[in-house]
Amino acid sequence: MPPAIEKFLKKIEPPKWVLILLVICFVLRIPSFFEPYYYGDEMIYLTLGQGIRQGIPLYLGLHDNKPPLLYILAAIAGNLFWFKVILALWSTFTIVFFWKLSQALLPKNNKAIKAATIIFSLLTTIPLIEGNTANAELFFIGPIIFGFWILLTKKLSKKNVFFAGLSFSVATLFKVPAMFDMAAIVFLWLVTIKKDKKGIKEFITNVLWLAIGFLTPLLLTVVWYFLRGALKEYLVAAFLQNLGYLSSWKDQATQQLPFWVKNKSLLIRAAIVAAGLGLLAIKRKKLPTYFIFTSGWLLISLFAVALSERPYPHYLIQAIPAISVLFGLLLADKTLVQVYSIIPLTLAFLVPVYFKFWTYPTFSYYQRFLKFAVRIETQDEYFSNFRQQILRNYQIAKTVRSLTQRKDRVFVWGDDSSIYALSRRLPPIKYVADYHVKDFSTPKEIVLALTNNPPAIIVILPEGSSFVEIKSLLRQRYILLSNIDGAEIYKLINLNPTALQSLEK
Repeated sequence: MPPAIEKFLKKIEPPKWVLILLVICFVLRIPSFFEPYYYGDEMIYLTLGQGIRQGIPLYLGLHDNKPPLLYILAAIAGNLFWFKVILALWSTFTIVFFWKLSQALLPKNNKAIKAATIIFSLLTTIPLIEGNTANAELFFIGPIIFGFWILLTKKLSKKNVFFAGLSFSVATLFKVPAMFDMAAIVFLWLVTIKKDKKGIKEFITNVLWLAIGFLTPLLLTVVWYFLRGALKEYLVAAFLQNLGYLSSWKDQATQQLPFWVKNKSLLIRAAIVAAGLGLLAIKRKKLPTYFIFTSGWLLISLFAVALSERPYPHYLIQAIPAISVLFGLLLADKTLVQVYSIIPLTLAFLVPVYFKFWTYPTFSYYQRFLKFAVRIETQDEYFSNFRQQILRNYQIAKTVRSLTQRKDRVFVWGDDSSIYALSRRLPPIKYVADYHVKDFSTPKEIVLALTNNPPAIIVILPEGSSFVEIKSLLRQRYILLSNIDGAEIYKLINLNPTALQSLEK
């Protein structure tokens, strides 16, 4: 066990069952250390991380639609293996603080604490809802849990509330929907406020210091990107574009409708959350504080989970902490709260069913790894089980590395960013995925950019063969070197200025 984790665990003195659970979860993460480069989001994060390592400013030089912390972690990692190791260590701390938060919420119910912690640990580890992938949700739930732990176990001094706000801000700098969870503690303060001047003043003071703590890191990033000349790009990409993300899967006709019409589903969900919080507020004198807080937290996190109406399973991870606490109550509580917990848990079940969230097989994931570990399967066979094109992409990346230097630019057209991450080569444009180009640019603009700044290598994947606008550039400036399973690899021809001018004419 790494010394930092060992020192941390000695300080907080977790019981033996927590230590055993941490070991089990770490073992369950071992197969992820050997995964191939295949998962689209991770490939984008690693590519932007390479850009950071090469001094290219985020958002101005390379684009994606999240705040910077995930890309910074990818830059620190440098490759997929270390990215997964960082996730494993981060998840260890997250599990420990979830256990501590469970103790604060359920101080006299050890069985419920154990049940909640075990459910949380397993659901955020196994592949069922992408617990094995280095996505933002697995990173930001840690700071959220830590922030709640401070506010529920420490004195509500200005310092503690400020530091909790900082923690929520760190979560938001991984992904914007994390900010919604902070509303759960404000809701708790609101329903438990003392109806006198002192109580109102304390409430206002706490909210103010929470907001100051929350805004401080965000404003520092604003200053940083302003000084880097990328403020507009940062604000648009990391924050404002997320508004368009809410309706980007709706058809064109729907997007032309008035706001109230095209966002009717979103407004209905907001009304359900408001009604649920209102009911908890009305019944606050008959319900335990921990149930009010956890149920409110679940309502708010489910709203964030379903914000874009997209069925990506890792979105559900944001709601797993609250779900786990309520499941712990359902399984181990002996009061009426056990019955009450069925209501929010039913809602938690209906959301992924209604929006048809995907899930990933778990048993076969570990079964495949065991076959690979005991050498029943070769590495090529193991990799091919993840995605059909993986071996092709590895071969392309190997070819690209052999033909280029580290600073050379490479352009890949097709629905696959893994070649950038595998080859550790960056594109000559700011977009690293073809859907970025389709959303924010046009093929003509891309061809113009490639003409003005020609990459050393252009790779046209089979699914990108319809990119007809690039064919003229390929004929004039490039030579076809090889075709790997339908993927065409073109190399830039180094022409003298006279020959280049005659071609352009």
